[in-house]
Amino acid sequence: MVEINKTKTLEADDSLELFTASTHLAVHIGKNSIVGTKSQNEDCAGSFVPDIEATLTSKGIAVAIADGVSSAEAGKEASQTAVHNFLEDYFQTPDTWSVSHSGQKILTAINLKLYRKSHEFINEEKGYLCTFSGMVIKSQLAHIFHAGDSRVYHLKDGILKQLTRDHVATLGKGRSILARAVGMDTNLHIDYSKVNLKEGEQFLLTTDGVHDFVSLEQMKSILVSEQSAQQKSESLVALAQQQESDDNISCIVVEIDKLPKESLDDYNTKLTRLPFPPELEPGMKIDGFLIKKEIFASSRSQLYLAEDESSGIKVVMKTPSINFENDTSYIDRFIQEEWIGKRIDSPYVVKTLKQVRKRSFLYYLMEYVSGQTLEKWMQNNRFPSPRIAIKIIEQIAEGLQAFHRQETIHQDLKPGNVMITDEGEVKIVDFGSVFVAGIAEVFRPLVHEGALGTASYSDPQYLLGINSGVQGDLYALATITYELFTGELPYGQAIEECRSMLDYDRLRYRSANQFNPVIPLWFDRTLERGVAFNLEKRYTTLKEFMKDLHKPNADYLLDDPDYKKDKSVTLFWQIISGFWLLTLVLVWALFS
Repeated sequence: MVEINKTKTLEADDSLELFTASTHLAVHIGKNSIVGTKSQNEDCAGSFVPDIEATLTSKGIAVAIADGVSSAEAGKEASQTAVHNFLEDYFQTPDTWSVSHSGQKILTAINLKLYRKSHEFINEEKGYLCTFSGMVIKSQLAHIFHAGDSRVYHLKDGILKQLTRDHVATLGKGRSILARAVGMDTNLHIDYSKVNLKEGEQFLLTTDGVHDFVSLEQMKSILVSEQSAQQKSESLVALAQQQESDDNISCIVVEIDKLPKESLDDYNTKLTRLPFPPELEPGMKIDGFLIKKEIFASSRSQLYLAEDESSGIKVVMKTPSINFENDTSYIDRFIQEEWIGKRIDSPYVVKTLKQVRKRSFLYYLMEYVSGQTLEKWMQNNRFPSPRIAIKIIEQIAEGLQAFHRQETIHQDLKPGNVMITDEGEVKIVDFGSVFVAGIAEVFRPLVHEGALGTASYSDPQYLLGINSGVQGDLYALATITYELFTGELPYGQAIEECRSMLDYDRLRYRSANQFNPVIPLWFDRTLERGVAFNLEKRYTTLKEFMKDLHKPNADYLLDDPDYKKDKSVTLFWQIISGFWLLTLVLVWALFS
């Protein structure tokens, strides 16, 4: 047990020690990729070796190679996306995830991303397909991930062995086709295996431009030579080219120089057993962070302002609630929040910070944002100028786009989850309800707690268990826009009481200009379409919604028999609409 005092530095039980001075992993990596006889290089080879010892210990070293399917016309883009995203996203996964879990989750997301990009160009028959072979070396194990006909070889005790199998279908008469590739289908079947390591062993990753033209004995001869890893990769590529390879030619050579003396097979198990922090108070210290004050607390989590004692930088520490200490689903979700935050890169989304010191407790860190929530800001700034209001909506939309580029939906966008900094900039916060396509095995509808007011902004489709994706975030953004310009909700407070779609069907959209008479008809109709309950009537993209906010949609300027005004009011409207249009066009010019 840990004795807690306000002046005591918190430390976990000694049995949870995760790093030792003897822990060290060292490899030499050589990689080479050339265009060969092709018009462009559709192969991609990459590697990443962390320069922070804690990351090297907790995550290891990663290498990956991919071969774009040339017949798909976007093979180059596919292979680059697969390799780069794998190397970037793997090192953003929580330390508590196993290597196999991390790799499979990431590749599932990459596959779905490429598959959807392929379908964007279905009329042009442009597909994003590639083979993939990746490897993570961590502790005394090599973890292999594979799909397609690129290969991974292992040189051990003088024997070179192919570890992967080619996913091809034989058609007869010497013909074959690729049977499995990243981006080929919505579901990706990844071959996963792991290999125990010894110092001095080598791995070779190749595309078919190498292994279809260089024999196993020739590969072995080069690998056992006295050349450096880089020279070996160059020699293999040169030999394939000399032996008339008619494809792109790529390979990666990995030499295992040094392995940790202490096995870390139980590393992830130990991490998931990290204790929950106790209720923290000002003056307490945890892993080199001094707790300054509590910022927020709920039944599910706590936020604390903390200061890094070594740098003096202020950070926000999020800790799980002790109420869920034995809830494995909650713990997994909490861990996933940190990973989601690390993947999102936008000036309008709060940054999740990388932990460079070992953790004694389960928590994660975010940048400290000085300011107030949009909810509080709106209370103090009723009917803000169009220029300021549109700037806020623009920045929220930009932040949401950063989520959507990662196939991620925020799902709980509301004024309470948007910060307005002291400089007037937007920061979207809270990743607790985020849905990641390809990562979540199942869509879980949000449970609305009346006290949180979430139901006012969340898509009613969630009640039916329907994941409306981008349109769900768009609904929330349109609701916030409406409230910014009117101080009201588009369907009134009655929306808080809705428990079924029948309840929602009884509601009617309230024209925005009844609360703010200077709002033009085209702007009002844009908002109405943005908050439509029917997905077929609602905007499908943020870009389309924002375009109609900035510039009058011609369809909305047609005469409306239900929108009658006398001549004097009509003239007034025309003047105001002109003013609005001019203002919004200027704002668009400034911020686009």
